Amino acid sequence: MDTLKKFLQVLLLACCCVFVIKNDAVEASHNVYPEFQSLAAVKVNQVHRTAFHFQPPSNWINDPNGPMYFGGLYHLFYQYNPKGAVWGNIVWAHSVSKDLINWEALEPAIYPSKPFDVNGCWSGSATILPGNKPIILYTGIDPQNRQVQNYAIPANSSDPYLREWMKPDNNPLVVPDAGMNATAFRDPTTAWWVDGHWKMLVGGKRKHRGVAHLYRSKDFMHWVKAHHPLHSAPHTGMWECPDFYPVPLVGKFGLDTSKVGVDVKHVLKVSLDETRYDYYTLGKYFTEKDRYVPDKALVDGWSGLRYDYGNFYASKSFFDPAKSRRILLGWANESDTSHEDVAKGWAGIQTIPRVVWLSPDGKQLLQWPIEEVETLRGQKVELSIQKLKLGDYVEVKGITAAQADVDVLFTIPSLDKAEEFDPSWTSLDAQRLCGLKGSKIQGGLGPFGLLTLASQNLEEFTPVFFRIFKAQGSRHLVLMCSDATSSSLQNNLYKPSFAGFVDVDLTSYKKLSLRSLIDHSVVESFGPGAKTCITSRVYPTLAVNKEAHLFVFNNGTETITVESLTAWSMNAPQQMNA
Repeated sequence: MDTLKKFLQVLLLACCCVFVIKNDAVEASHNVYPEFQSLAAVKVNQVHRTAFHFQPPSNWINDPNGPMYFGGLYHLFYQYNPKGAVWGNIVWAHSVSKDLINWEALEPAIYPSKPFDVNGCWSGSATILPGNKPIILYTGIDPQNRQVQNYAIPANSSDPYLREWMKPDNNPLVVPDAGMNATAFRDPTTAWWVDGHWKMLVGGKRKHRGVAHLYRSKDFMHWVKAHHPLHSAPHTGMWECPDFYPVPLVGKFGLDTSKVGVDVKHVLKVSLDETRYDYYTLGKYFTEKDRYVPDKALVDGWSGLRYDYGNFYASKSFFDPAKSRRILLGWANESDTSHEDVAKGWAGIQTIPRVVWLSPDGKQLLQWPIEEVETLRGQKVELSIQKLKLGDYVEVKGITAAQADVDVLFTIPSLDKAEEFDPSWTSLDAQRLCGLKGSKIQGGLGPFGLLTLASQNLEEFTPVFFRIFKAQGSRHLVLMCSDATSSSLQNNLYKPSFAGFVDVDLTSYKKLSLRSLIDHSVVESFGPGAKTCITSRVYPTLAVNKEAHLFVFNNGTETITVESLTAWSMNAPQQMNA
């Protein structure tokens, strides 16, 4: 009865709460709700739960931790609250898979049990040491609430499932120096080996400056802080969840994290605590100086490159030796309130794993869903040579629109009607421009694209679309949007107009492709050439399950042709007891 009473109180609060938005993003992952963090769900609400994205049966999850390939299995560790649907009581949950799609849940790998992590086991990474020996580096919160860096090893390395982990008593391996901010010192990276030393990064902050602290060790047990960080940048705040890895200059294959040389570039990704988005730069790693220098055209922080221009944070990559690729996973938090998360009994998903490689021009990373997700494809429908005039929207029938994979190619007959890019818009980022020029605002060349998770009469819909502007000279700007503004009739939701620009030349090839993975409360979209990715979390009230619909549309004066469209109903994985 006490649990039921608390649950009803939560429902009452959910009706009158105000959603907190921080810098136009979702709530911070470490917001503490002591009254809710150990409140178990009375009943898990299934309405908006995903079918083929990774999420446990209930409760809160956040950052993917230390994914790796070991013993013929993919291992995913993730931050998890076993007692409730808000952040708190965090452990390292552990699931394994043979294909990154079908997952089997194991017992938590790491949980608070020693003085060096008595107040929390936070994010970290996995490294495979010589002799095929896995080791985890993670942030523990000690009795003084300092963030310290610890390690854990398997109790039995011959067990491919790595079911049990030990935390030796020589922890912690790294503690904050005197004068450092001990509450902003976390998330050690996968270690790499170069010039006779292991190296790793720990995220931090020095006043307003984001920092990637660098540590060196000859034996992985005794770490020494370098005199200078690998890289830092002013006015960027705390750098969480850093990731540092090489990519080849040519080809889509991945590289071991220790690879260096003239035939690679390096990627430094950081998760900015102040914006709740992931940013990255490409550059050169000078091993003799242990310095990373971004390419001249790139900037750190708020106006820099992003993996994903939507709800995507605390990402982590790993090298997959089984298929010679680099895999990226990210966390997509909820866009409703914490009170509503408690009421529904769960919060957070992991995005579909993506393959990451360098674009041919070396200017950005490209991303695409792993091929294994295609094994879930079921019923298939196709459209071809479908002309869309101003105001047209055509339904794609014959699939389960709430749970689908959609691949479409649009053809643009002429660029003449592209809107002039107003010079006053230069102060706007892509997201604000999408808010100004949404799918309902008639244009010249666009908006055109998909209406996902739409109700029959379009009271609710989440459009994923393009809009093309004419800039200086003959240059054109392609804006890609995933706009949640009209996604739900429900109030107290964060419904942003997520967007990014697509670096594509339309002068010779007047076509734009779009792929969207639709899964009840998430729409993951991949733009032309795998260049721009946007993840949106939405909660329709009418467009749910069989009442969800999918349309192609055009709200521009220039007629657009759907050259080809293929859509599949997506099956749930056979094994998803994560």
